[in-house]
Amino acid sequence: MRVQRRSLALAALVGVCLTAPGMLRAQSGASPPADTAKKADPPPPPVNHLETALAGFKLTGYAAGSYAYSGRSSGDTAIVGRLYDRLQNRFMLNALAVVLDKPYDPAKFSAGFHSELLLGQDATLIRSNGFDLGAQADIPHLYVTLNVPTASGNGLQFKVGRMVTLMGVEVIETIANPNWSEANQFIYVENFTGLGVSVETKFNQYVDAQFRVINGWDQVSDNNSHKSLMGRVGIYPDALTSLGIVGYWGPEEPGNNTANRYGINGVLWRKLGSKVNVWLQGDYGTEQANAALPDPTQDAKWWALGGWVTYDFSSSAGLALRGDYVNDETGARSNGALGFPTNTGQKFGSGTATLNIKAWPSAVVRPELRYDRSTLGAFNGKKDQITVALAVAYLY
Repeated sequence: MRVQRRSLALAALVGVCLTAPGMLRAQSGASPPADTAKKADPPPPPVNHLETALAGFKLTGYAAGSYAYSGRSSGDTAIVGRLYDRLQNRFMLNALAVVLDKPYDPAKFSAGFHSELLLGQDATLIRSNGFDLGAQADIPHLYVTLNVPTASGNGLQFKVGRMVTLMGVEVIETIANPNWSEANQFIYVENFTGLGVSVETKFNQYVDAQFRVINGWDQVSDNNSHKSLMGRVGIYPDALTSLGIVGYWGPEEPGNNTANRYGINGVLWRKLGSKVNVWLQGDYGTEQANAALPDPTQDAKWWALGGWVTYDFSSSAGLALRGDYVNDETGARSNGALGFPTNTGQKFGSGTATLNIKAWPSAVVRPELRYDRSTLGAFNGKKDQITVALAVAYLY
């Protein structure tokens, strides 16, 4: 299985992380990188970046490392069900991200370019089929944008290349997320990336839309002969509220053009006062019966809910709380995945608290406490586990 407005992308993400206290991501309050900004964000604040020797090209990125501990790991090594923080009692070289960006001009015929090279242990599990830079390297963003001017002044953009998903609150780059660890929704019910074509526009200050045709979920080299579709509509009733609705459809199993996966994802963001941000995310998906499912005779179904709240104590410290729940009714999304045992269905979720400390310029320190629970007894024979972690990141 695979395991989140503007092409200024991770540059905007970095600017937000340095200026928005108490959280490091956002479907508001902090902008996601690249295409993930299409999910439901208000405009980002001014961005810090490095100008390169190439006129108009901007260089940004980050470096991150971490340590995590769980008393119920599998084989004293793996934290069951987890992604970037999957190894316990280990110091992790999580990521070195190098982002090169050339913005387009929406007011005229213009072109832009965006890329991200991701090195480190975070890259290991997000790599796509048909593209291999090695076990700890990937390029989650690599696309060209062609802009056609419109009467609104916002332009119509055609993007060609590899882009991150339109779904969800969280994104691949953990420094842009409210919490350090990734939620179960990000890991189990969304894709990471897609390779193909995207058509995007902002109709006015209240509505924007994106439509994509891709090879498939996390596929560079298509694993069948049919394409997959994904579209999103973003609604912004005011500067403090946004709603993003995503739909998807297409065959995702190798060599199978008839077993379609389809569903819907929604993200609601609301800012409360000057210190609080709230997100709600819902997911529903299904896949038609096929031999790759735990029960090949019936359609698979899953649904999930998640909520995030961030509070800024000051300009240098904030708290992020998250709760998520996944009902994998037929085991399609978690059967044997990331340490979970073979199963034909389970219910699992987590509660997470993360401090975001920015007492050092350009750096973030993130202690985290997380509780996981599963109906399978997947955590070294127990139904729950507690994990403590510490992550440190530097943004440039």
